[in-house]
Amino acid sequence: MAKVILLNGSPKQNGCTARALKEVADTLNQNGVEAEIIHIGNKNIRGCIACGKCKEAGHCVFSDEVNEVAVKFRSADGLIIGSPVYYGSPAGTMLSFLDRLFYSTPFSKHLKVGAAVVSCRRGGNTATFDVLNKYFTISGMPVVSSTYWNQVHGFSAMDVERDLEGLQTMRNLGKNMAFMIKAIKDAKDKYGAPKLETGTFTSFSDGK
Repeated sequence: MAKVILLNGSPKQNGCTARALKEVADTLNQNGVEAEIIHIGNKNIRGCIACGKCKEAGHCVFSDEVNEVAVKFRSADGLIIGSPVYYGSPAGTMLSFLDRLFYSTPFSKHLKVGAAVVSCRRGGNTATFDVLNKYFTISGMPVVSSTYWNQVHGFSAMDVERDLEGLQTMRNLGKNMAFMIKAIKDAKDKYGAPKLETGTFTSFSDGK
């Protein structure tokens, strides 16, 4: 069975972000995709220190939740990143976690599907959404959309219950993600995965 992991980047285990992710997870399960929600936002996650040791070891030098999730990410078919809005950007713990997760993992993420989910009281949602999606697009991961930007509004989980359009968006996101995972698998079986070019690295270090 296909599997998606969902990361809750909110410090609150049962807050707005969690409510949105649950709606997506339930829909994924209903469409034949296993979904696991992992709470990251309440963990003590430090940022990347650019030591480069992950290139030698194949994992981050700091032994914490980043390396634990990396094992699950490697075998997963999809990843959903959920975060509240803090000052018009994702929560800091989530950003530190994602920087290290994506940089330290040597396995290919090509054609794993990704989606960002954002919760906010009022503003900063699309800016946060943009930041999170960049982790996917730099890694060859197709980004899953819905019938609106993947966001819910509210100050509490009870508020999100009243955001009927937001919850509808989450359900449609789950349906689209399940479909895309199945479609990519079928295409791989029929045509094979695209062969990517590698090796070219342009830095203009000679000043020309």
